[in-house]
Amino acid sequence: MAVASPIAFSAVTSAARLTDSHGRVIHDLRVSITDRCNYKCVYCRTGEVGAQYPELDIEEYLRLIKLFVSLGIEKVRLTGGEPLLRPGLLELIKELGRLRTLSGEPLDLALTTNGHLLEGLAAPLKAAGLQRATVSMDAVDAPTFERITRVPGSFNKVLAGIRAARNAGLTPLKINCVLLRGFNDDQIESFAHFAREEDVVVRFIEFMPLEEGRLWTPEIVVPMAEIVERIGRVLQLVPLPARDAGETARRFTFADGRGEIGIIAPVTQAFCGACSRVRLTSDGKIRTCLFSQVEHDLYGHMRAGESDNELRDYIARTVQGKEARHHIGEPGFLKPSRSMVHIGG
Repeated sequence: MAVASPIAFSAVTSAARLTDSHGRVIHDLRVSITDRCNYKCVYCRTGEVGAQYPELDIEEYLRLIKLFVSLGIEKVRLTGGEPLLRPGLLELIKELGRLRTLSGEPLDLALTTNGHLLEGLAAPLKAAGLQRATVSMDAVDAPTFERITRVPGSFNKVLAGIRAARNAGLTPLKINCVLLRGFNDDQIESFAHFAREEDVVVRFIEFMPLEEGRLWTPEIVVPMAEIVERIGRVLQLVPLPARDAGETARRFTFADGRGEIGIIAPVTQAFCGACSRVRLTSDGKIRTCLFSQVEHDLYGHMRAGESDNELRDYIARTVQGKEARHHIGEPGFLKPSRSMVHIGG
C-alpha cells in the first residue's frame, strides 16, 4: 500500500468543500473501523449483543476516506467499537498520515479507544503517524470503573494505557467520561484532580440516548451547569475561549493554569447549529447525525463499481441533506436505529 510521496488533492478546488443545506461546512469525519468491543459498559451495551455489522477491508476504508478528504475533510477520527481490536490499524494510520488536505496541510488524525490495549500500542501508533488519542474512562477508582465496564481488571489496564499514550506523545491526551446519575456522578471532583495530576484533558459528556437498552431518562443526565458548580466548590474554574465554531466542548482551566476540563453538553446545551461532522460506519454507511433515522450506503455504491467522481457526487448530495439538529427530549423523539457502539463515536 505504501507510496513514497504524500497524497495531495490539488485538483479539487475550494468550491468542492462539503456543505449542508444549512450553510455548515463539514470538515470532520468520524470513521468506525469495527463495531466489536471488549467492554460491556452499562450505558452503551446490554452485554448480550456483540458485533452486528460487517467490516470493510482496510484498503476500502482508505479509499472512502480519501474521497472525503478530497472534498475538504480536514480531521479524521478513527473509532469503533474498539478500534484497537482491528487488524491492519497501524497500516491504515500510516497511509492516512500521508494524506494532505485541500490546503496542503497534513490530515488531522486522531483515535478514540477504551484504552484496554493501549499500553502496548501507544508507541507503535505514534510511530505510524497518529497524532492524538482520546481514552474513554468513566471513573477514577477501580471498583466504580469495573462496575461500569463489567470487565474485571480493566481499570489498571486503562490507567497504564493512558500513561503510555502520554509518554508516547499522543497529546493533548483527552479522557472522556460519560456521566450517569447514580452510577458515577460521585467521580466529578476526583476527575478534576485527575486532570491536574495526570496532565490530561478530562471531558465530561452528558449521557445521550444511544445505548442498546432502555436506560436513558432525562433524570439520569448530569447537566453541564451542575458539573461546573460542583468542580467550582473545590477548584476555581476559568473559562477558555473556543478554538473554532464547531468545537463541541466548553473548555475550562484552573486558576493556576494547570490542567483542563471540557464539558460536552448535547442534551442541555446542544451545539447542532455549528456541527461540522459526519460519520462513516464500519459497514460503509454515511450517518449525517448521531441521531439520524436514515443511513446512506456509500460502500454499496462503491461495490457497484461507481467511479471516484460518482462517489464524490453521492457524498456531496448526502451531506446536503444533513439534519438541522437532534430532537432529544422532545415529544416524538426516536432513538437512532443503531446504538453508539454500532455507529462509532
